[in-house]
Amino acid sequence: MPASTLERTARPRWSRTRSRNINGRPALAISTLKPHQYDLRPACASLICPDCKTWVPITGFQAKKPKLVPHDTGRAGKDAAVRCQGSNRLVTVDVRVTKWEERLVDGHSETVHRRRTTVRRKPKVAPAPAVSQIAAQKQAPADDEPGNGQPLWLLRKKQWASTESAVRDADTRRAQLPDGDAPLGAPPVPLKTLHPERRAS
Repeated sequence: MPASTLERTARPRWSRTRSRNINGRPALAISTLKPHQYDLRPACASLICPDCKTWVPITGFQAKKPKLVPHDTGRAGKDAAVRCQGSNRLVTVDVRVTKWEERLVDGHSETVHRRRTTVRRKPKVAPAPAVSQIAAQKQAPADDEPGNGQPLWLLRKKQWASTESAVRDADTRRAQLPDGDAPLGAPPVPLKTLHPERRAS
């Protein structure tokens, strides 16, 4: 059984290389990048590669022909070893270090005082219920009344059936008033029709 071959992973990016190869693409001018996309300090001269969008050291920064070091597109030791097309590309340093530091400090001073706008959302208010909904809520059975998922009209019908006889008896007794009884403090009701006479002028 043939031994399995291991896939090559991306190599670490050295800050200095001795490769004399030069990329055939036109030189990358640093002035085309934004101040936060490159670092012109001699100890850590580097920039964000426009091809793979990762930080790449610049070799020979103080020499005549600075260029990007050979690098892979992925992370070292984790991604596949795919060589970036921006490797060994010449770099044109057309920005002074003092000017770059001033632009970087100015940009930081402008953004450091910015505060995030706090969005205060209005509380959501539930829409007012309709009159029919209010009436339905008032007629709804209480929590202690067994509903059992039955419709409201059926519950009302059962409640009326349980109290119908008592209501009928109360109405019958109310109609049977004894003779001579009348509400106290009420004027007597006339038993004959009154015809007022006109006064002669």
